[in-house]
Amino acid sequence: MASIFSCTLVISSAISLLENEKRAAFIFSLLAIVSFLFPIAFLLISLDSVVILFFFYLFLLIIIGVLFLPIDFGKPKNISNPDFQIDERDIMFSRNELKPNTSRFNEYYAKNPEHRKKDDKFRIKPGLLSPKSLRFNPFGFAAADASFQTVDLLKNAVSETVTVEKQDIDPVVLTEFILQWTNKLGALDVGICEMKNEHWYSHKGRREEYGNEILPEHKYGIAFTVEMNQTMVDAAPSTSIVMESGQQYLESGKIAVQVAKFMRNLGWEARAHIDGNYRVICPLVARDAGLGEIGRMGLLLTPKQGPRVRIGVVTTNIPLIVSKKKADDSVTKFCVICKKCADVCPSSSISFTDREIINGSLRWQINSESCFTYWCTTGTDCGRCMRSCPYAHPDNFLHNVVRWGIRHSWLFRHLALKMDDLFYGRKPIEKPLPEWLNDK
Repeated sequence: MASIFSCTLVISSAISLLENEKRAAFIFSLLAIVSFLFPIAFLLISLDSVVILFFFYLFLLIIIGVLFLPIDFGKPKNISNPDFQIDERDIMFSRNELKPNTSRFNEYYAKNPEHRKKDDKFRIKPGLLSPKSLRFNPFGFAAADASFQTVDLLKNAVSETVTVEKQDIDPVVLTEFILQWTNKLGALDVGICEMKNEHWYSHKGRREEYGNEILPEHKYGIAFTVEMNQTMVDAAPSTSIVMESGQQYLESGKIAVQVAKFMRNLGWEARAHIDGNYRVICPLVARDAGLGEIGRMGLLLTPKQGPRVRIGVVTTNIPLIVSKKKADDSVTKFCVICKKCADVCPSSSISFTDREIINGSLRWQINSESCFTYWCTTGTDCGRCMRSCPYAHPDNFLHNVVRWGIRHSWLFRHLALKMDDLFYGRKPIEKPLPEWLNDK
C-alpha cells in the first residue's frame, strides 16, 4: 500500500517537473520520501505495528474514497443572459479607438459622461504594444502586432454574398460533419446553440461600421475554442501573453472564416465573428453552446483548460442540431470559494464578492476600466488571472482527476483549493519568458 502511494507521488512529481512547476515537484517529492520512509520507521519501532499500519492505510483509503463521493450541496442558481443588448460602443476596445477632439469622441462622452474621467486614465498611459510600456519587447511586440494585423486581413471574408444555389441539408449529418471538421481544423471544443437577441451587440462600436445598428440575422451559433499555450501563458503579464493572445485570435479567426465559407458554398448565409469584427458576445454564445461557464474573472471557463482559450463564433441560418448542454454549476461554485484571480489581479479589477443580478443576469462584474488601464501601462493584455486559475492547469491525468473531484464533490472542491494553494502558491509566480524570447 505504501509503495502505491509513493509511486503515485513520484509520478505526480515527474508530471510537475515536465510542467516546469518546481514548487509542486518539490512538495510531491518530499511527500513521496515521507510516504516511503514512514512505514519503514514505524515497523522498526515494533513488528507488532503491522496491524496498526494496516488500519492506518485502510483509514487513509476510506478518507480518499469519501473525498471522491459525488455529494454536493446547494441548488444551482439561475444563470441568465442580460435582459438587453449590450452596445459595442461601450466596451473598452471601442472606447480606446475614440480619438480626442473628433466628433465621434465628443458625441460619445456627451452621452456617457460617467466614462470620461475613467477613460482619461488609460489615455495618458503608453498603450497596448507601445515601445514606452513597462513590458516592451521589440521582437515580441512586433510578433504580436503581426498576428493582429493578419487577423485584420481576414475582415473582408467574414461575410460575403452567397452566389450558389441553396442545397437541401440533413441537419443531423451536417451538424456531425461541422463538429468533427471544426475539431480537425484545430478547435478544442465545438458546440451549437440557438441565437438569442442578447447574444448580439445592439450597435457596432469599432472602425468603419461604428454606430451601425446590429439586427439579429441568424438562427444558430457555432462556438468553438482554441487553446492558448501553457508556457506562453505562464509568463504573464510579460510579452508572451499578448503574443499568444494574438496568435490564437488569428487561429480562431482562420477557422471561423473557413467554416463560414463552407456554409456559403452550400448556398446558406453565414458570418464569422473574429477579433475586431464581432457582432456577437462570444463568451455568452460559447456558454450557451455548452463549452463552459462564465467565471469570476469574466472569461469563459472551460472544463479542461479553464480560461486558457480563445473563442471563435460562426452564425448561420443553415439548419443545425443544437448541442445538449449538461447542467453543471461546479465551475461557478468553485469560483465562489476560490478567488485566486481576484487575489493576483495587479489592478484589483476582479471582485471578491459573490455574483449579483446585473441587468437581469446573475454574474460577476469586473472593473473593465482599471483592467484596461493596466494593459495600457504594461503594453500587454496581462493574463495574470488566466495564469493563476486552478482550471488552467494542463489537460493531463493528474489535473483531470482533480477536475473530476471538483465537479462532483463539495468536500473535494474545498480541499482541492487548499491543495492548489499549497502546490502552486496562493499567488503563483510569474514564470520567466521562454529562452528564445528572452532579451529580444
